[in-house]
Amino acid sequence: MRILVATDAWHPQVNGVVRTLTKLADAAKTLTVEGLGVEFTFLTPQSFRTFAMPSYRDVRLAMPRPARIAKLIEEARPDSIHIATEGPIGLMVRRYCRQRKLPFTTSFHTRFPEYVRARVPVPESLIWRALRRFHGPSRAVMAATPALARELGERGFDNVVLWPRGVDTHLFHPRAIDLCLPAPVFLSVGRVAVEKNLEAFLDLDLPGTKVIVGDGPARNALEEAYSDAIFLGEKHGEELADIYAAADVFVFPSKTDTFGLVLLEALASGLPVAAFPVKGPRDVIGDAPVGALDHDLRHACFAALDISRQACVEFASNYTWEASARAFVDSIFAVGAVLPARNGADPDRFAA
Repeated sequence: MRILVATDAWHPQVNGVVRTLTKLADAAKTLTVEGLGVEFTFLTPQSFRTFAMPSYRDVRLAMPRPARIAKLIEEARPDSIHIATEGPIGLMVRRYCRQRKLPFTTSFHTRFPEYVRARVPVPESLIWRALRRFHGPSRAVMAATPALARELGERGFDNVVLWPRGVDTHLFHPRAIDLCLPAPVFLSVGRVAVEKNLEAFLDLDLPGTKVIVGDGPARNALEEAYSDAIFLGEKHGEELADIYAAADVFVFPSKTDTFGLVLLEALASGLPVAAFPVKGPRDVIGDAPVGALDHDLRHACFAALDISRQACVEFASNYTWEASARAFVDSIFAVGAVLPARNGADPDRFAA
């Protein structure tokens, strides 16, 4: 079975959407449907001319043409189409499917109303209306957590289904690493941008060392304003895993994330979480004794120091990318989002 994923977020971007889609494709290689393997292909900005996104020049948006979109889809001969983002590529693929009356699924990764509000004074109600319109024709709108799924339903989104995330515990796990920094080490990992609310962390009066891993449009200004913090830039693979394992508390100051894969990466590394009691961290952690959620982020940081690292590891072990991939594929069949035979698929071959 061939699943085509249309996404405006792709390499070399480093964010949760890109990591999620990459891990999804890797995990799906172990799946079978009616005895056949599952293969993911991606329609990304790499196939088009791009321009720098206003206010965030590190992100480049594609300029897709309808004819080029149609050609790429038809060459891929997919059995199912999933639209992962609401950008130019997502809009064009949605248009392609709508014009041909083809079923498709979508996913909800980013709280665009809050994201946009942090940059320009646009009423959130208008953005939510546009998002409902975008996702309205989708056979299934995939959400990362039950709480997000409920919220989308309350905001008028139809056909919302759960698509949980996972974590690579072979990469992220406890290990003996010393960063040679004054302890305790309070770590934050992610895009360094205004919507991540990093000032709420950097302004805290904490002992030890504050470490920021990641890059983005706000890095230079924050690095200049907070000389007491250490900014390490982007890190990947074993180097990133070592940093997680060497820290004492993972601080997640964002109030706009829908999930936060970094939360699971930190927990799998034995790193307790300090965060605000908002949807992203609350949905991941809940009442589990692996994090401290408090409106006073400084208090949460100190409380997290007393949390069992082993409890964090055991909690994260419940999240696998294999289960995530299975839930994704199962949702496609549950809502009948397999394409007709004229696009290269045989619906009877994948009958539920």
